[in-house]
Amino acid sequence: MLTDLFAHALLWCLRPLRALLYGDRRAYMTLSLPAAQPMLERIGRLRARTTFIRARARCPAYLKFLDAQGWRDDGRWALERVPVTTKENYVKVYGLTERCYGGRIPAEGVVIDESSGSSGMPNNWVRSAEERKDVKRILQLNYQLIYRDAGCILLNCFALGPWATGMNVSMSLVDVGILKSIGPDAKKLENTLELFGPDYRYLVFGYPPFIKSFVDSTTLDLTRYRMDLIVGGEGISEPLRTHLLKSFRTVISSYGASDLEINIAVETAMTIALRRRCLEDRALARSLFGRDGSPMIFQYNPLDYVIETSASGELVFTVVRGASAAPKIRYNLKDEGGTMTWRALAARLRSDGVELASFASPQSHFPILFVYGRADLTVPFFGAKIYPSDIEEIVQSDAALARAIHSFQIASEENERLERRLRIHLEACADPAAVPPPAPELHRLIFEGLKRVNQDFREVTRMFPPEAVVIEVHPFGTGPFANRDIRIKNQYIAPR
Repeated sequence: MLTDLFAHALLWCLRPLRALLYGDRRAYMTLSLPAAQPMLERIGRLRARTTFIRARARCPAYLKFLDAQGWRDDGRWALERVPVTTKENYVKVYGLTERCYGGRIPAEGVVIDESSGSSGMPNNWVRSAEERKDVKRILQLNYQLIYRDAGCILLNCFALGPWATGMNVSMSLVDVGILKSIGPDAKKLENTLELFGPDYRYLVFGYPPFIKSFVDSTTLDLTRYRMDLIVGGEGISEPLRTHLLKSFRTVISSYGASDLEINIAVETAMTIALRRRCLEDRALARSLFGRDGSPMIFQYNPLDYVIETSASGELVFTVVRGASAAPKIRYNLKDEGGTMTWRALAARLRSDGVELASFASPQSHFPILFVYGRADLTVPFFGAKIYPSDIEEIVQSDAALARAIHSFQIASEENERLERRLRIHLEACADPAAVPPPAPELHRLIFEGLKRVNQDFREVTRMFPPEAVVIEVHPFGTGPFANRDIRIKNQYIAPR
C-alpha cells in the first residue's frame, strides 16, 4: 500500500514536467535523447502500475474481469502477471458503460468512436476530453517535428463519421494548418487540388489502397504539386511506397488502432531506411526479426505506452495516460511483432557489420516497434501463414501487376476431393486498358512471388503441386469485391 501511494505521489509530481515537455517541440525532442530512454521506460512502467491500481478500484468491468481470470493480489507486483485483455474476453463480454471508470460515460466532452468493422462487427470506444487533448497534443508535435511548415493545406481522406481515425485527425490538426476533411472520395480530392492549385503545400492523409487508386486514376499532373502523404489503417509495402513517391515528396505511415489510440507510433527516416535495407538483405532481416522479409517499423514514446510481446509473438499494449475514460491494460490487438530499444537495435546491427547511424541523421532514440500484421488476418496453408502483405508486396513489385490489379482476397479451402487449395482472388483495375498477364504467367508470378517473400511457404512447397495455388481474376467491383463500402478498410481475407 505504501509503495502504491509513493508511486501515485511521484507521478503526480511529474505531471507538470510532462506538460512542459509536451508543450513545446524543442522540449519534446529532449525525450528522444539517448540518456533519457532508461528513465522513460521506468516511468512508463510506474504509470502502468498506477493505471492498473486505478482500474481495479474504479472500473467495474475490469474488476469483474480480474475475478473471472482468477487474478489475486498476493503483494507481488509485476505487469507481466496481470491477465491479458482481448476483444473476445473483455470488450465483447462487458458493456461499454461498465468498461468506463466509475461505471459511467463522462457527462461532458466525450467522443464515442467506432471501429471500421473490417474484421467483423464494429465496436465502440469512449474518449474523454482530456484523452483527446493528449492525442491532439502528440499529433501536433509530430506534425511540427516532421513538417514544420505553417499554412500547409491538410487534406483528410480517412473515413469520416463515427470512425476513429478520420475524425481524430480532423479534430487534432485543425489548429495547425488549413484543414479540409474530404473522406475517401477521389473526385473530391482531385477537385480540391485543382481548386487551390500547385502554389500551396499539401499534406494528404488516407488509406494506402485509396491513395494508390487516386494517383493511378487522376487526370491531374501530380508532379506539379508539393505534396506529402501520411497513411494509416493498414500496412504499406515498400514497392507501394516507391510508387507513391512519384507523386508525393514523402510517404510516412502511422500505427494505431481504434481499440487503443491513433498515432501510437510513427515511421521515421531511420525506420524506413532500415526496413528497405532488410528487404534487400534477407539475412539481416532474419538476424533482427527472426524471419525473411521486413515488418513495418515504427518508433514510439515509452512514457505513454508499455508494449510487450506475448509468448505467441503478439503485441500487448498498456496505455499509461491517466486521463482516459476507460482503461486499456495489457490489451492484445492480435498484431504480430515486437519491440526493441534503440541501443539493442544498434548492437544487433553492429554484430552484422551495419551501423545504425548510417540510416539517417539526426535520429530519435525512442524504441522501435515492429509489426507484421494482424495474426487473425492470415490464411493457413500447409502450416504456413499467408499474410495479405505478402500478396501486396508481390503485386506492387511487378509493374504490370501493379497497373492491372486493384485489390485482392485470399482463402484456404478444400475442394470436393478434400484437397487443400490456396485461392487468391484478384480484382482487376477499372481501366480496361490495364490487363493482367495471361493466366499461366500470372500464376507463375504469384507462386514464385510467394516463395520469395514468405519463408514458410517456400519450405512447404514440396508438400503440394503448384496447381494447389488457384488464381482467379474478377472484373472491377464484381465477385467478392462487389458492394464495397469505401468508408471501411479493404477486406483481404475472403469470407468463409
